[in-house]
Amino acid sequence: MVIQKMMGKVIYRVPLFGWMLKEAIRGPTTAKVLFGVNLLMVWLLAILTFGIPGIIIPALTAVPAM
Repeated sequence: MVIQKMMGKVIYRVPLFGWMLKEAIRGPTTAKVLFGVNLLMVWLLAILTFGIPGIIIPALTAVPAM
């Protein structure tokens, strides 16, 4: 429990990403939707930049979460 709180504080201190994550968790519904859109756009940018690995690697990392 203490480690989770500490990791949460560490993640929130990461510039830009921590701010967006904090808004997605604690913010209004609009912030949650925009966070999801930002994640989708980053994934599409990875696909355009790296090609097939941009699709496969995120999909493989999401498999244990399902």
